[in-house]
Amino acid sequence: MPALFLIVLVDLIGFGIIIPLLPFFAEHFGASPFEVGLVMASYSAAQLVAAPLWGRISDRVGRRPVLLATLLGMVAGYVALASIESLAALFAVRIATGFMAGNISAAFAYVADVTAPETRARGMGLIGAAFGLGFIAGPAIGGLLAGPDPAAADFRTPALAAAALSALAFALTWFRLPESLPLETRTLQPGAARTARRPWFEMPRRPRLNGMIGLMFLATFVFAGMEATFAIWSERQFGWGPEQNGYLFAFIGILSAAIQGGMIGRLAARFGERRLVSIGAILLALGLAAIPFAGNVYALVPAMVLAGSGFSLVSPALNSLISLEAAERERGGIMGLARSSATLGRVLGPAWAGAIFGLIGKDAPYFGGALLMVLLAVLVPRVLKS
Repeated sequence: MPALFLIVLVDLIGFGIIIPLLPFFAEHFGASPFEVGLVMASYSAAQLVAAPLWGRISDRVGRRPVLLATLLGMVAGYVALASIESLAALFAVRIATGFMAGNISAAFAYVADVTAPETRARGMGLIGAAFGLGFIAGPAIGGLLAGPDPAAADFRTPALAAAALSALAFALTWFRLPESLPLETRTLQPGAARTARRPWFEMPRRPRLNGMIGLMFLATFVFAGMEATFAIWSERQFGWGPEQNGYLFAFIGILSAAIQGGMIGRLAARFGERRLVSIGAILLALGLAAIPFAGNVYALVPAMVLAGSGFSLVSPALNSLISLEAAERERGGIMGLARSSATLGRVLGPAWAGAIFGLIGKDAPYFGGALLMVLLAVLVPRVLKS
């Protein structure tokens, strides 16, 4: 687990470097708010397709080979990002890089391989903490490298920095990460492939699992819509550029890492994963509803704290519950399916948020997202009943 945590952390720092830049990068090529949302969504659309594929491949060949191959692909994608000259090229590179980023299903399956059921939430929380820490350093580094002026931002240097970090993650995987999936449990073994495929064909008969995956989609849909539009919202509200957004995303990353890395295990033991999903949904709803009323940074920060805390509770709690529904030989595939649900949220959420941002107004994604989180809180007792 320590080696995997470090690998995911380094890779996510590279990913986080790009996050505060993309809306401005897209607008640099003349993108509308809706097209900005599509740029953000294109990465996740490719991840949606790739996550179950990489998960099932990892069930067959092991987690480590999948992580090595995809990290090399991400290095190539970030290098290409540094030299693009059109909006079409930006879409193409983000799609290719997103396909490689589907490897996160193998990382979550690795966690499930090496943790017991009673410590699963803590293990999922540690990977979530790596995400949070990646969003601490990544956006801050990206914002500093790009500069505070959206009209004169440096997009090349952050992309090359992200490529270097993915190369470092590859090296760490090669030298430090042992394989977690024993040969005898891989679906390369005779008769095991049919067992691994069975959950995919039986999904209509697994309503509890379907419901949890649906909740994962809804929470990610809302939070991704906020992420995709926040930079252009803050530009219009406060005149912010990449640097200011980078600092704020870094702050939210600190909060997320503290919750998922240091608190989620104790919270799950005390309240249970089911209640954490409900509490997180309510906090996320309150935070989103408060963002449009923030007239200055002192009002904005508490709203972002609520939103970030809510999603940091919902995500690892649902990942833990979903992993407990999966048998050992289907775990990679099921976790890949769960990641696909989350990445579908990251496809449709930014597109939806960008569309209503342009058509209705800059506050519409936040009010709409708050309403959807109230709906999620209402659905949780029905979906997660024993």
